[in-house]
Amino acid sequence: MTHSSITHTHKRRAALRMAGLRPIQLWVPDTRRPSFALECRRQSSLLRNDMQERELLNWIEAVTDVNGWE
Repeated sequence: MTHSSITHTHKRRAALRMAGLRPIQLWVPDTRRPSFALECRRQSSLLRNDMQERELLNWIEAVTDVNGWE
């Protein structure tokens, strides 16, 4: 990182803090790992015939406004 980009980063972070925001760190699963896709399939298969899951998906579809999306 160059000195100017470090300065820009510090200024940007200071502005965000002045706006009442604070930084956080999030750890999320690595979607590039082969085990990620396997786990997604495993969890999805558990919900395949779940009535509550079906109701929730139907509700999401009913209330989602996609006007103007492409």
